[in-house]
Amino acid sequence: MQTAAPKAPGVKGAIATASAAATRPVLGAADRIGDPRLAARLRREIEGEVFFDAASRGRYSTDASIYQVEPVGVVVARTPEDIARTIAIARDEGVPVLPRGGGTSQIGQTVGHALVIDTSKFLNRVLALDAEGRRVTVQPGLVLDQLNRRLKSAGLFFPVDVSTANRATLGGMAGNNSCGSRSIRYGNMVHNVRAIEAVLADGTVARFADTAEGPPRYVALAHRLRAIAAREADEVERRFPKLLRRVGGYNLDELIKPEPNLARFLVGSEGTLAFFTALELELQPIPPHRVLGVCHFPTFYQAMDATRHIVKLGPSAVELVDRTMIDLSREIAMFRATVDKCVRGEPQALLLVEFAGEDHAEQLKSLRALGDLMGTLGFPGGVVEAVEPAFQAAIWEVRKAGLNIMMSMKGDGKPVSFIEDCAVRLEDLADYTDRLTRIFEKHGTTGTWYAHASVGCLHVRPVLNMKTEDGARRMRAIMEEALAIVREYKGSHSGEHGDGLARSEFHEPMFGSRLVRAFEEVKDTFDPHGVFNPGKIVRAPRFDDRALFRYKPGYGVAPFDTALDWSAWGGLGGAVEMCNNNGACRKADPGVMCPSYRATHDEQHLTRGRANTLRLALSGQLGPDAFTSEEMYRTLDLCVSCKGCRRECPTGVDMARMKIEFLHHWRRDHPPGLRERLVAYLPRYAPWARFAAPLLNLRDRLPGLPALGERLLGFSRRRPLPRWRFDAFKEPVEHLTADREVVLFADTFNRWFERENLDDAVAVLRAGGYAVRFPRPADGGRPLCCGRTFLSVGLVEEARAEARRLLSALAPWLERGVPFVGLEPSCLLTLRDEYLAMLPGAETESLARQAMLFEEFLAAEHKAGRLRLPLQPLPRRALLHGHCHQKAFGAMGAVQQALGLIPDLEVQAIESSCCGMAGAFGYDAGHYDVSMRMGEAALLPAVRAAGKETILVADGTSCRQQIRDGAARDARHVARVLAAALSENTKEGS
Repeated sequence: MQTAAPKAPGVKGAIATASAAATRPVLGAADRIGDPRLAARLRREIEGEVFFDAASRGRYSTDASIYQVEPVGVVVARTPEDIARTIAIARDEGVPVLPRGGGTSQIGQTVGHALVIDTSKFLNRVLALDAEGRRVTVQPGLVLDQLNRRLKSAGLFFPVDVSTANRATLGGMAGNNSCGSRSIRYGNMVHNVRAIEAVLADGTVARFADTAEGPPRYVALAHRLRAIAAREADEVERRFPKLLRRVGGYNLDELIKPEPNLARFLVGSEGTLAFFTALELELQPIPPHRVLGVCHFPTFYQAMDATRHIVKLGPSAVELVDRTMIDLSREIAMFRATVDKCVRGEPQALLLVEFAGEDHAEQLKSLRALGDLMGTLGFPGGVVEAVEPAFQAAIWEVRKAGLNIMMSMKGDGKPVSFIEDCAVRLEDLADYTDRLTRIFEKHGTTGTWYAHASVGCLHVRPVLNMKTEDGARRMRAIMEEALAIVREYKGSHSGEHGDGLARSEFHEPMFGSRLVRAFEEVKDTFDPHGVFNPGKIVRAPRFDDRALFRYKPGYGVAPFDTALDWSAWGGLGGAVEMCNNNGACRKADPGVMCPSYRATHDEQHLTRGRANTLRLALSGQLGPDAFTSEEMYRTLDLCVSCKGCRRECPTGVDMARMKIEFLHHWRRDHPPGLRERLVAYLPRYAPWARFAAPLLNLRDRLPGLPALGERLLGFSRRRPLPRWRFDAFKEPVEHLTADREVVLFADTFNRWFERENLDDAVAVLRAGGYAVRFPRPADGGRPLCCGRTFLSVGLVEEARAEARRLLSALAPWLERGVPFVGLEPSCLLTLRDEYLAMLPGAETESLARQAMLFEEFLAAEHKAGRLRLPLQPLPRRALLHGHCHQKAFGAMGAVQQALGLIPDLEVQAIESSCCGMAGAFGYDAGHYDVSMRMGEAALLPAVRAAGKETILVADGTSCRQQIRDGAARDARHVARVLAAALSENTKEGS
């Protein structure tokens, strides 16, 4: 189908057009980008990984800001010694160095023409823990949530709770002086760091702390810094904002305290002074009790004005959620239920007010006081109370996703970060936000607002189109006018996200010339040759230099024919650009996304990394043939099409669908091999292959055949293949004429390999009083198929043909509104997803509405009071593994509800990502090891730990295979579990 002009060029021609318009920014060591000699030297002299190819450089050229600056190359350091050696090589070669953790900077700290050193893959350990002394020493690449999970058993946590805690590294947080939602109680990063071990530009390794003792270079630095601070003490007192949230420049104020700590001086230096290799942090006891009040306000101004009064109640956090965020959250499946539960009516703003401490009764008392205060302020009944921990956690998850939720807007206009985190006093907050709104209106736009009302630091983003000169011009005007107001209120240009490329330019009006010269003196004292992260904090470029932008002058994705419908995003390019680089796909907490990254920890095998590579390729920045190149194939190869990103990426980047589109174009020059054809065409040859079942099943019985099969076909010799069934499922004739009908889909996998699942599904449905119908192909040929296997290898036209056959066969049932039920999640949910992109139209939309998983149908019927199943108790415990697509489509609750129909059955879901099998992925010899790493991350250990009496439940055929292969246990489809619980009389009657 066409998503652009009727005669759009092919993909190669379109990208060649875009490539001609691309320009390269100018900042730093641009002439050394991709230098093969430097790359070869690094590979010889360090143990870590070295990437100098164009695609890898492209993946590290962006962070979560508006900027894109190509690095010289990338080093993934394996040891602290790697860091020191790399710095020495860079110094010798005259190349700058740029430290990087999660790459989630909002304003461009982690991009530049420099040698990027990534600490997140290997340097992520806890080095020492003193629970009694409440301190911990960590490597810089450790993610905050991973640390807090480790500390939980000791009753401690690190309290700088940034919203990106599930992917933010502690080294990056220290470099940025991060703050978090509860800074009103615990302070910023600078208040919670005791010591930092760092490598200096000349190679000196020193421990920065509350002492001036150490190597001679450190001692000399300490004396020089204290002298600068003493000399500038009066100017610091005059020019530094008197706010908790002052994050900008260098922390000279830390050096004029009675007991100065040089580690705290380094915090917030953004990698411009030293490279952190270890951090000693102060810890806090976990508050045993928390309560949350969701305060509703009819106007935004009233919410801002109320904040100063609410803070006097002593909360641990007061966070803003504006109307835009409420509306966008409701459009995101994983947040919709939470928003509906905690939001009453149509408020223009919410304040999330948390109280925490030792005494639960005291917290409840504070919550009541909050309600009383809201009444006094004129908003009686304006508080929704969240006392249950699960409800509170769900609300906080919505708030933590604030940035990504805001960025889920489709189209070229996006909320842009540049005045993202200015901070003012609470007494000025309402007037400041009101004046800022008028500035937005003056420049023809609106703003989105959320975050830290408690400390006068709101994340505000005007909506602009950064692909145009006009967007850049308006950004400049808004920036200058907004910062002038901030200074008028004696506020801070940055209250959380630092300086980077976006704010460093404006230090002169903020701090004055004298302090800016002092900052330059500090930089030159530490780093006289400019080795560390040039262009940040001091001697910065113009923040609106479009040569530094992600969307540079001439950027564009030329239209071309696509296999799928991308019109909702304005084309495939628009869909890819929905990735804002904030890195939610790097998350270390429970969920599906992103299983391949969890296995490899490589940026390439990450939803963000893939989206960046696609964007660069489609816009011609990787060359005219990049979209269908071997590099792109390798980038997408480990995407298991789990669809975790479809649900868990708040901006909705659906990499599984993008992979189908890519494979469609790839197949034009790379026809599928024999293994891929055997997978794709399985539904077509299965009716005949099953007659050779005894012969085909010999593969896993005779020595030598698995190895031979691996050499000839590429199926791993370490993995048994599914066993063919000669007695395949055959649709029974349904004589029942019940009022209630259901159409059951006999998919390829269950039909030819696990017919008992279909048999038991029929038994359960009949026991519930339903007449079970089966669709017949209109052409009278082979059994119907959803086309999933064809999509998995990029044969979209073949899949479309199967889709048309299925739609034709289902037409009479769809017209009558009869539910269409399937057992295999990957098959059934294709009808609700890819079909809408392959064959958009009313008929497909009707099928998508009526298509239901077996468990979804039972749960819905039970809720409506139409289902009565005569079920008997089974063993008391069931352990449930959810198929990735069940999770992506929010169907896990339905599985648990269906199992809950069995009396006294305790159901526990395994917190796991993809099982690792992912259809045919785990059968591929080249994918086997990654497949098993995915399984071993959570699923397989949980299964092995389960008692033999525990019922293992997994609705995905590939999931059951992985459990059998990896843990030597048999899992069952929910249909089989329910059938086992049917009374004997019911079974006989069905």
